[in-house]
Amino acid sequence: MIRFGEEFSVMKCSHCGQPISGRICPSCNSEVLEESLYCHRCGVKLENPAPNLLSPGEESIDFSRRILCSDGTCIGVINERGICKVCGKPYTAEKE
Repeated sequence: MIRFGEEFSVMKCSHCGQPISGRICPSCNSEVLEESLYCHRCGVKLENPAPNLLSPGEESIDFSRRILCSDGTCIGVINERGICKVCGKPYTAEKE
């Protein structure tokens, strides 16, 4: 029997079929994502949100320091070598 707060892997990704970790809502017993702050079914606030899910040694991303691709149609960001991670084009700074 699964109790409130216990982790389980019953939900599956609709795209790849991999199991998704989750937990049980204490109010309505629905499956909710592990990171959820509120139940998607009944709206109750969930206590003890999941801890930070970064892997050991993995740093959080500072979005304020990222540089967006200079190509007007790409959604990528520039890596440490000055190349877009999505389209592979080198960054060209806009001239004012």
